[in-house]
Amino acid sequence: MPHRVDEGLAGTMKRVAAALKTAEIPFALGGSFAVYAHGGHSSDHDVDFLLREQDKVKALAELAAVGFRTEEPPEDWLVKVFDEEGRMADLIYRPVETPVTDETLADTERISVEAIYMPVLSATQLMVHKLLSFSQHHCDFAQGLPVARSLREQIDWGRVWRETAKSPYAEAFLILLDRLDVVPFPSDEGKGLR
Repeated sequence: MPHRVDEGLAGTMKRVAAALKTAEIPFALGGSFAVYAHGGHSSDHDVDFLLREQDKVKALAELAAVGFRTEEPPEDWLVKVFDEEGRMADLIYRPVETPVTDETLADTERISVEAIYMPVLSATQLMVHKLLSFSQHHCDFAQGLPVARSLREQIDWGRVWRETAKSPYAEAFLILLDRLDVVPFPSDEGKGLR
């Protein structure tokens, strides 16, 4: 792994994952810890898990039972849990305005993350989510560049182009990757990417 993560957050991540596994709630590790699990470089200011919306109530109950404080914020795409030290984990059921489904949770790899095996969102899906999160209100390419550089060999870039084709922010980022010689701009001929 290219860098060490915050030990406190790693402990929170392990406790949440263990509780979800014990309760047999389908989930996937996402966000910066998933990038870390794939061997990439990212920040680690919080922990993100993806789960189906129908599992959020059970997940909150199970996590409350093992000592987490739970919160349902006004945003209608996630819930939050906090450990005793105030470290947060997001339980996301609708990232980038798309519901988490069984198919989403199948697009994972089982990886040992800080000594716990768990499903981790694929590098390709992580990049799709990152690019679709860019908008006129938040378009920080500096967050996406280290992820793209460190995981580029693990990412299906043709799929990324197809799944982000409607976003001008994603397109601009992908063109930037080409200009920086990180990932080549795909040819339109025969690929059906655009």
